[in-house]
Amino acid sequence: MTVTSSVEAARAGFRTAFGREPAGVWSAPGRVNLIGEHTDYNEGFVLPFAIDRRTYVALAAREDRTARVASAGDFDDREIDLGGITAATMSGWSAYPFGTAWGLGRVGADLDRLGGFDAYFTSDVPLGAGLSSSAALECSLAVALDETWRLDLGRDRLVRATNLAENQIVGAPTGILDQSASLLAAPDAVLFLDCRDGTHELVALGLEEEGLTVLVIDTRVTHAHADGGYASRREACERGARTLGVRALRDLEADDLARAQQLLDEETFRRVRHIVTENRRVLETVATLRRRGPRAIGELLLASHASMRDDFEISVPELDRAVESAMAAGAVGARMTGGGFGGSAIALVERAGVDAVTEQVLAAFARAGHEEPEIFAVQPSAGARREQE
Repeated sequence: MTVTSSVEAARAGFRTAFGREPAGVWSAPGRVNLIGEHTDYNEGFVLPFAIDRRTYVALAAREDRTARVASAGDFDDREIDLGGITAATMSGWSAYPFGTAWGLGRVGADLDRLGGFDAYFTSDVPLGAGLSSSAALECSLAVALDETWRLDLGRDRLVRATNLAENQIVGAPTGILDQSASLLAAPDAVLFLDCRDGTHELVALGLEEEGLTVLVIDTRVTHAHADGGYASRREACERGARTLGVRALRDLEADDLARAQQLLDEETFRRVRHIVTENRRVLETVATLRRRGPRAIGELLLASHASMRDDFEISVPELDRAVESAMAAGAVGARMTGGGFGGSAIALVERAGVDAVTEQVLAAFARAGHEEPEIFAVQPSAGARREQE
């Protein structure tokens, strides 16, 4: 869908759901993480970019304290009093938007004096694909409410509000990567984010001039951050930091790994090793992009995937096959992206070779008896915004 048709779909859905006109339509993008997986909640470094697939929300204020949400997906409509939003009262998809409103209250919004809202969502960010559809939903609503309620909180506080929503209301122990990418990104750039202090800068990616594109290979193996695999990896990282006497694994260097191997059990050590080496790969990728451009980062992407497969153990056969078949077809580099246990891989490919890579990946999945993946190109795009109407 085009932006115009997506905006119109959101407005039409709002009218059907709530019987009136919305005050406006806002949107926020999904994201691809170029490199830096599971480093965010370890206070490390990440390098995501926003993609040209977005979640749209049509919204209007209410005079009472009721919040109502509806979606173009196969979901039930929900409503709640703004004062009644707690983790115990939330279930299903509505925890994301209601949690976002709650999160705004934790970073400066006075929910006791604000009225409620009606919000209708539509999206072309694939669900469960590791492209952060949840953060796109949260961030679209965050910018809509920030403007509608005249909060002027600033993007950094909106990152905090939406991350609080996901951690404390949804119950997903994620870091700030997804929300930061959705709120702070810019076209043709990656967001170099320090997850310890939130400082960030945009680094030119330069795909257009190099004749490259990023292919997303959605394996259709769905995942959910609230599931136990993600939480157990976070717990292992926290256990490793405690044992090694550091605030977070961000504080360890490669030279510390020999001591870590002596003090930790084998599995926890491998979790720690992934984080330490992945942080180093993010820094090396930034330096390489600045000095030599995107053609030179392929080996770093492959090393990141191997670390997630072997040390962090969050890959699945479909993700490994996507990476291997893309490389066999001539990709510059490839890796799984997102929290793991399913979702998507990315491949950095020559624009002229997109069809060849796509065909080889599809053939490899068919030979293995996997469900056919969805493969599509993405462009580094702008962060959350109000749509022009």
